[in-house]
Amino acid sequence: MTNINEKIKDIISKNDVVLFMKGTPDMPQCGFSMTVTNILKQLKVKFNGIDVLADPEIRQGIKDFSNWPTVPQLYVKGEFIGGCDIAKEMYEKGELQKLLK
Repeated sequence: MTNINEKIKDIISKNDVVLFMKGTPDMPQCGFSMTVTNILKQLKVKFNGIDVLADPEIRQGIKDFSNWPTVPQLYVKGEFIGGCDIAKEMYEKGELQKLLK
């Protein structure tokens, strides 16, 4: 990999649903990551959880990549959806379910 952006693009392009998060899907390390994980599990969506705590380069790189200051960050089919608040709001409105079908 040439740089962190290439690595991030690679992860996003190889997975339909990616959650850059603190911790893992089974052991989220923050409430916001847990909320988004729970929404995806509730919807029975297969997703790849990337633990930013395990890789400081990705932790900073994903913020620069998306121009979004916080984690978690949800990507669906290569598109940046948003963080916890956006995912939660979309879920409550039924928009996330449509997007993930």
